[in-house]
Amino acid sequence: MAVAKPPLQTAAVLLLLLLVVAAASWLQTVDAASGFCSSKCSVRCGRAASARARGACMRSCGLCCEECNCVPTRPPRDVNECPCYRDMLTAGPRKRPKCP
Repeated sequence: MAVAKPPLQTAAVLLLLLLVVAAASWLQTVDAASGFCSSKCSVRCGRAASARARGACMRSCGLCCEECNCVPTRPPRDVNECPCYRDMLTAGPRKRPKCP
């Protein structure tokens, strides 16, 4: 006797439902992290000389914060505070600190 298989449509609907639930969970995590990073980076980049420099600082800081889940409190970097953020370097032959 052959085992009855669920119709293809039912499997597709279940897969779609699973993807929607996973995406919703991921978006909630990203939104929470973004709020955290946005507030921390605005404090860190608040003293930038111009609006253009502040925008560049916010972009870099946001990327670093999203990856490291932390932002050091002040630009003079404390040796023990947020080592992931502190040690992140740019790509290419000339390695420079990536995070402001």
